[in-house]
Amino acid sequence: MSNGISGSFSSAKVDVMVDMGNPVLNLAVDGFLKIGAVAATKVAAEETYDILIRHGSISTEKLEYSVENLISSLFLTHAISFSFIDMLKCTPFSFFMPSLIVLMSLQLKRMCREGASWGAVAGVYVGMEYGVERIRGTKDWKNALVSGAVTGALLSAASNRNRDKIVFDAIAGGAVATAAEFLNYLT
Repeated sequence: MSNGISGSFSSAKVDVMVDMGNPVLNLAVDGFLKIGAVAATKVAAEETYDILIRHGSISTEKLEYSVENLISSLFLTHAISFSFIDMLKCTPFSFFMPSLIVLMSLQLKRMCREGASWGAVAGVYVGMEYGVERIRGTKDWKNALVSGAVTGALLSAASNRNRDKIVFDAIAGGAVATAAEFLNYLT
């Protein structure tokens, strides 16, 4: 098979086949895409719940409140304080209902950011597990333990310089991966 992407959709299962020419890259990209899609869906569900259920409706005031909260949680630091909605009301495009457009844009950015974050973790883990399996020559729960610990340590070290936090994340990664592997044996 030449390099490419193919996919299928049947019932509740989506399967994507990625051929990058290398089995490690194939698995890493496959894990990235699948888990990234899960994270993006999670954000979409959270945002929909926030707007429709928690706030009760899509009134202009509640939409503006949601936009302000989303902006403050995503972009604003404690030192910066301004009303983004007030700024939008001053634009000549206010008749396009900019609150909804901004909200959708921010939700899409959050979906992409979370999808990329979760996908990166999955891609590193799957690639690491494949490598450990190849080195050890066997497929068992110990591969998940080592892969989860190394993935946790690598990702923590990339974003953190605190040694204790890196060790904690390595332990947590190993524990979560091992627990997931044991749950796979039960089903």
